[in-house]
Amino acid sequence: MTNVYDNILGLIGNTPLVKLNEVTKEIPATVYAKLESYNPGHSTKDRIALHIIEAAERKGLLKEGSTIVETTSGNTGFSIAMVCIIKGYKCILAVSDKTKKEKIAYLKALGATVYICPANVAADDPRSYYEVAKRISEETPNSIYINQYFNELNIDAHYQSTGPEIWKQTKGKITHLFACTGTGGTLSGSAKFLKEQNPDVKIIGVDASGSILKGFHETGEINKDEIHPYQIEGMGKNLIPGALLFDQIDEFVRVNDEMSAYRTREIALKEAIMGGYTCGAATQGLLQYANTNPFSADDVVVVIFPDHGSRYITKVYSDEWMFEQGFINNGVHNYDEVFKTEIIK
Repeated sequence: MTNVYDNILGLIGNTPLVKLNEVTKEIPATVYAKLESYNPGHSTKDRIALHIIEAAERKGLLKEGSTIVETTSGNTGFSIAMVCIIKGYKCILAVSDKTKKEKIAYLKALGATVYICPANVAADDPRSYYEVAKRISEETPNSIYINQYFNELNIDAHYQSTGPEIWKQTKGKITHLFACTGTGGTLSGSAKFLKEQNPDVKIIGVDASGSILKGFHETGEINKDEIHPYQIEGMGKNLIPGALLFDQIDEFVRVNDEMSAYRTREIALKEAIMGGYTCGAATQGLLQYANTNPFSADDVVVVIFPDHGSRYITKVYSDEWMFEQGFINNGVHNYDEVFKTEIIK
């Protein structure tokens, strides 16, 4: 039998590359999106959840009835909860209050216990979702803390899978890799593998306006003045993740909420790809980079699209949400006609 699996975990990895034709038509390079939404949990985080949990099993850290605790903006939580169901573990997740209600409902539907923590507090504040997850893990017997931000296995998961897939799919012709940076594992692990195959491959990290990662890469120092609230989930940070290998990244591009939101909607409208907010952010990063770094027709660019747009229907795909953010009818862009909804009375 073909295309038959013992359980849902067998579907993780081997996600497709799909050529972008319209959104990037002004760029002479060939541009592909790596569609991580084709993982069964609909995001790239499936890879690290399975990899880290199975490593813990091999070390004897998990046994029947164990609890897995983690900090998440949503996607990692979905993936961990999915793996926990199949393997018979309990799941406790700490999320920020930036997380939309439908994501929390999704986590609970997969059996996770969810703690909602304030987003706009320092990383070392006891109320932050980092500290809450640590505390819960310490207080819960027979538990492990995934700690994706500082877990080297986060990098290794992508070094072992995502990087080799991209190299094979492009037949070693890749010249540029773009990906958003949150924990840093996706970009770091993929970059490490690709750089080993060809040191000339350019690795571009996409950071959020309001995050410190780009500035730290350029100066080696944390500039707290750069920190301010932003809407894009799952990228950027107000701390320096141990899973982000800055020495593997050639350059960072910083994108804002508004252009990333419009780009996400444009990808759906012109490429028929329902990507998450970070898919738009990664593509916006590519387009900004192209303004000062011209591509050639021989370049092969891969942009990692981390997740699926179904998780953002009441956010970036919502006209009401866009209006609430001040993005629609702001007089700056001409996108409103494109995305207008006609109401018949």
